[in-house]
Amino acid sequence: MKPITVIASLALGIASTWAPARAAETAPAAAGPVAEACKKDMETLCPGVQPGDGRVAACMKEHRRKLSDGCKAALKAQRGAAKGAKPSA
Repeated sequence: MKPITVIASLALGIASTWAPARAAETAPAAAGPVAEACKKDMETLCPGVQPGDGRVAACMKEHRRKLSDGCKAALKAQRGAAKGAKPSA
């Protein structure tokens, strides 16, 4: 698997784990900033974790207190975008 595919998988996994509401709709647009901001964190905190079945997202969530400020900010922005995309009931 190419590194960019791993990063995209990470972003989508995080989006579906941390921002379940409408994650499928918002993740593709936000995958770039999250993937870029969290790439070093993933390499440092989760080396050797194979993407798939939410393993990378679980690892990142497990280490959420150690995430860089940039990664945290990108994830927060993504969650905010997902919440803003919720339809009114």
